[in-house]
Amino acid sequence: MSQQAIEKRTFSQTGEQRTLGAQIAKFRELGLLSFIIILSIIVQLNNASFLTLENINDLITNTAILSILSVGMMLVIITRGIDLSIGATLALSGMISAMTVSAYPGMHPMLVILLGTLVGIVSGVIIGFLISKTGVLPIIATLGMMNVIRGLTFTVSGGKWVSAHQMPDSFKAIATGSVLGINTLIFIAILIYIVFYYFINHTRTGRQIYAVGSNPESAKISGINNDKILWMVYSIMGGLAGLAGVLWVSKFASAQGDTASGYELSVIAACVLGGVSIAGGSGKISGIILGSILLGILNNALPLINVSPFWQMAIQGTIILIAVLVNALVKRGVDRNHLMRRKI
Repeated sequence: MSQQAIEKRTFSQTGEQRTLGAQIAKFRELGLLSFIIILSIIVQLNNASFLTLENINDLITNTAILSILSVGMMLVIITRGIDLSIGATLALSGMISAMTVSAYPGMHPMLVILLGTLVGIVSGVIIGFLISKTGVLPIIATLGMMNVIRGLTFTVSGGKWVSAHQMPDSFKAIATGSVLGINTLIFIAILIYIVFYYFINHTRTGRQIYAVGSNPESAKISGINNDKILWMVYSIMGGLAGLAGVLWVSKFASAQGDTASGYELSVIAACVLGGVSIAGGSGKISGIILGSILLGILNNALPLINVSPFWQMAIQGTIILIAVLVNALVKRGVDRNHLMRRKI
């Protein structure tokens, strides 16, 4: 059998799995959407300020950075990986960007965004190299790099903060400004979703990412360069974390060594809630949008109805566990169905 035929067969098998998974995912996404609507109604009945335009705008704006990072994490998880370093990468990118604009107040905001993104890409390239070329497990490589990058952030800053009065208004306006009447954070998030929706659904490389996650051995036999795909997805994740770092510091007008500490867990949670399978090979842009929105609603709504911070953590954890359980059951059903079809 020729290499082209093998590759075609691999994509066909992956396509069958994705088609079946997509059918199940539709019901799962409808269930998630229904849950979001019911939760919103319950919160609104307890606090009439929840569904006001002002609060909805704040909710979406606060969720924008999370949703940007969720795109990169989805690609990583699809390839059966994980990235625990994104919070540290975000902090380093934000710190370097803040220190740069403090030293050069006249620097154009677009150059700052490019600088922060480049910092993140360098981090992602290193992590991708460790995973794809040296065979280090993703959880080990990213955990180690998390500490390295976090330590580097404290070293670069000398343990000091960069506060609002040290940043020029042009830099802080990145998060508060608007494009076509849409808040800049929301606009960037929408743009990233559109680009990556096309990338993973309508390009050969996008299909290869799913193929590597669905069956790495078959993907390799079909001629797909698994190492190249892994290196690419971690580089993309790093770049998005670097971009998020600039947006984060601009939004909160503060750069600290411990910025976004533990934030990677929220990003992973958004992906899991959105139906991205930890086992790899499955995930949709529409799902992570809903997952990010649900997390944003929980963070915004629970304080409005005077839920204790301790109960907030418990409620979020319970919802995430339920989502993981549902994903596991769905994955088991998809695998069983696929095995039965192959026997037939």
